[in-house]
Amino acid sequence: MPRSRINGNFIDKTFSVVANILLRIIPTTSGEKEAFTYYRDVIHTSNGDHTKALEYYFRALERNPFLPQAFNNMAVICHYRGEQAIRQGDSEIAEAWFDQAAEYWKQAIALTPGNYIEAHNWLKITRRFE
Repeated sequence: MPRSRINGNFIDKTFSVVANILLRIIPTTSGEKEAFTYYRDVIHTSNGDHTKALEYYFRALERNPFLPQAFNNMAVICHYRGEQAIRQGDSEIAEAWFDQAAEYWKQAIALTPGNYIEAHNWLKITRRFE
């Protein structure tokens, strides 16, 4: 197994353990707990199941619309799909994916100004930032 995959699995497992502990000790509403559970379960992204990952991000955002990490991760998936479309020679589909990525990054940045600097720069360079 490649080293990056081993490290990724370690990080995913560590995150899950810490998240479960925090979820038990920090006072949160049941809706917040459910949102975090959906967010935590998107290890599907690491496994390449982007459709399933996006589904979980949408569910998490339905429960808690203030998760900038979810918006960022959704943008990353859309950007990746845009790059795949370019490699396949479909620039129209690529632009649609990039536009969707831009919308998600704008939401993440609006929730946490000063974060996601690379995304902010990409938005400016591609003239998608208003």
